[in-house]
Amino acid sequence: MNPEFPHQEMIARAASLIKKGGIVIFPTSSFYGLGANAFNGEAVDKVFRVKKRDPKKPVLILIASLADLAPLVRSIPNTGKRLMEAFWPGSLTLVFHAADFLPSNLTGCTGKIGIRLAGHPVACALLKLVGSAITGTSANLSGKGGCITVAEVDHYIRNQVDLVLDAGRLGGGQGSTVVDVTVDPPKILREGAIDAEKIWGRIWDVLK
Repeated sequence: MNPEFPHQEMIARAASLIKKGGIVIFPTSSFYGLGANAFNGEAVDKVFRVKKRDPKKPVLILIASLADLAPLVRSIPNTGKRLMEAFWPGSLTLVFHAADFLPSNLTGCTGKIGIRLAGHPVACALLKLVGSAITGTSANLSGKGGCITVAEVDHYIRNQVDLVLDAGRLGGGQGSTVVDVTVDPPKILREGAIDAEKIWGRIWDVLK
């Protein structure tokens, strides 16, 4: 699949599968991810099983636009807004208090949800046709590294999903930086592609 100009019929097929509760491997800016309907608890459960992931660990979700964020969270703190303005779309996952209607397994029963604005053209096209948030967790077994090519994805995972969208070799590098904006001041849970100095530079502008 052309990563810049994805084939619409294939994207439509992938979106249809996700809407029906299926799982699709798809490209993000850094690594291949496992996409399932974030509002379908059974599909989310399957993502956990495929990854062999601890059910107490939340799974992040991807959105197609900033307008999609507000319904998914209880509030958007000013620090979160400033970080979104600076780094979205990009390698930044922000953790919010989850809206009550989100499946509890999606949040690992923590009441919090990690959200990132999609940047890869294929991911963006997929989200638009699905019409709702999808899971964005990496297509790897829990504890293993992310995959920048489909060939690197474990055979067990590839055999468990419904479709693979192969956009060639991805950017790789570090994973997204994860910042919890439910606390004041925000807390960096994982430093990744965006270093802590840049994050704090934006946060302190708001806290002054």
